[in-house]
Amino acid sequence: MTKDYLFEIGTEEMPAHVVSKSVKQLADRTKKFLKENGLSFKDIKTFSTPRRLTILVEELADKQDDIDEVKKGPAKKIAQDQDGNWTKAAQGFARGQGMTVDDIYFEELKGTEYAYVHVQKEGKKASDILMGMSDVVKAMTFPTKMRWGSYDFEFVRPIHWMVSLLDSEVVPVKILDIVAGRKTRGHRFLGDSLVLANADDYEEALKSQYVIANAVERKDIIRNQIEELAAQHNWKVKLDKGLLEEVTNLVEYPTVFAGNFDKKYLNIPDEVLITSMKDNQRYFEVYDEDGNLINHFISIRNGNSEYLDNVISGNEKVLVARLDDAQFFYDEDKKYPLSHFVDKLENVSFHDKIGSVSEHMMRVKIIGDYLAKKFGLSDEVVQDFNRAADIYKFDLVTSMVGEFAELQGIMGTHYARLAGEKEDVATAIKESYMPISAEGDLPQTQVGSLLSVADKLDTIISFFGAGMIPTSSNDPYALRRNAYGIVRILLNEGWSLSIKDTLPELIKLLSGKTPAKLPKNEESENEISDFIRDRIKQYLQVNDYKYDVIDGVLASSQQDPIEVLAAAKTLQSHHDDDAFKPVVESLTRISNILKKAKFKAIPEINEELLDSASERELYTAVAQLQKQEELTIANLYKGFVELQPVIDNYFENNMIMDKNESVKNNRLAQLAQINQLATRMGDLSKLVIK
Repeated sequence: MTKDYLFEIGTEEMPAHVVSKSVKQLADRTKKFLKENGLSFKDIKTFSTPRRLTILVEELADKQDDIDEVKKGPAKKIAQDQDGNWTKAAQGFARGQGMTVDDIYFEELKGTEYAYVHVQKEGKKASDILMGMSDVVKAMTFPTKMRWGSYDFEFVRPIHWMVSLLDSEVVPVKILDIVAGRKTRGHRFLGDSLVLANADDYEEALKSQYVIANAVERKDIIRNQIEELAAQHNWKVKLDKGLLEEVTNLVEYPTVFAGNFDKKYLNIPDEVLITSMKDNQRYFEVYDEDGNLINHFISIRNGNSEYLDNVISGNEKVLVARLDDAQFFYDEDKKYPLSHFVDKLENVSFHDKIGSVSEHMMRVKIIGDYLAKKFGLSDEVVQDFNRAADIYKFDLVTSMVGEFAELQGIMGTHYARLAGEKEDVATAIKESYMPISAEGDLPQTQVGSLLSVADKLDTIISFFGAGMIPTSSNDPYALRRNAYGIVRILLNEGWSLSIKDTLPELIKLLSGKTPAKLPKNEESENEISDFIRDRIKQYLQVNDYKYDVIDGVLASSQQDPIEVLAAAKTLQSHHDDDAFKPVVESLTRISNILKKAKFKAIPEINEELLDSASERELYTAVAQLQKQEELTIANLYKGFVELQPVIDNYFENNMIMDKNESVKNNRLAQLAQINQLATRMGDLSKLVIK
């Protein structure tokens, strides 16, 4: 027999960003709790609003299964001593089954007597077990917690009521002084409290009191209302997923409405208007059919359509006040040349242990000039980079960014254009921050890409040098994101760069030119290069490379993301080919032989010692492979496919560890020559081959 179980936690309004995660956590913890207690169920549905976290366990067993089984224990000679007294082993066995030694009996099995007990236990009722839901709630974790009253208990927000119904039966779960019952609450302003007769009444009963408890349904209502409103006016609305999720968790009964603002504010950059609407007021911005931002917005009310004109008017007044501020800041900033702001950066701290923003920009310029030469960039790109590096942080001290910090870089680009800077210089200011998230958009210009890489490299070098190194659980300065951004940009631009080889040269260039501490030794440099190299692994994992391919290509000493990715692409694309296994086995065999030889230095190949035809054939084939004009990883693998039968023939006709020391060393030198090429692809012994 099964029943449905409803459990609701009613709270004060929760922050929108924790609602979805919290109800999922409640469901996951409940699922684990039920399984641990031997209660089967079909599924767990979730309901959530800003004021409630609710689960409905469908088809929950009304009791645990009864136990009726024989348990085997220790042998009789272990269970009893020579005098027939029960040993600790027997006592522990009986206690573990919830019984006493009086319940033990012996039976022979394969010539040996063993202790047994017959366990008969009636399963607990679900209603008794569900009293433990209080422990499930107390175990929940949140980014921030609150206490209330004189209690030490913490939760995301104070709990005001709970519902706990097993079909129609109340399970009186208790947390602090709150005992769960069958009474829930409707919408704070439009609804009343209501008494639930049965667990399955929950969703429909709340609708009668202006609460759409199903978050998916609530989101669909909002989406559909927005689309209907937009269609009525021939508007275009970009339904930002993050904002849609947020407003869904801000309301219990959504009603969509549109508001307006004066067209004069459209002279302000779009990003400022969008930030004022979306980030500050949780409004959706509106576009015309040509994709131009227009003077309307769409928002969601937590209630019905009554007195909606008053709501619209109030929202318009709040937005206009923000837009007035933005207009003022925009007009003030335009009064000054860029140099006015750049000069101020000398007094703005990048970090108290590292120096000013101005000094950070100076280091970025040094790094970028060095990288530009390494990448072979044009004089025009270098010239534009140098100009961008001289000014790119200036908007940090503008009035607009002082009010809207999220617009740093974006306002710099707008102001640079107004000041007559070249387009690539202006665009690079915004692109220096890219990507702003792990998988965010990358810079589209070479100037912006160079500026972003240089900025991120200096940030990582400076913070590591100052001893502010991320831990497994703490990365306050987003250095991992910076390192991942470097990797993604290098790969996107096709710029080849060995981080390990580059770091000592960069540190040498920066030495004496900055008050910031720099990494002192090779160990510190390796720590940085390994940190950035670990992000290559992240890139490969995100892009679904096989785990053994990732392990293989990262096991080499290769530090160039371009080379590592090329190796991963090649091994992944050929992983299931017929030729893959014999090629990998041949090259792995060579690697294993060389490891056992333990040579400090392999001598050059002496052609005069190549006695057999198979030795000469291998020598010629490898030489031809090395002579290829463009020996890419892909071409290298293709060469190894052709070389594989030659290698096998070589092993069949030659004893590598020959008694003649010179012959042995010469043959090892041949293998070392091949292995040196193979290690460009990584450690092939880590590949799983079938």
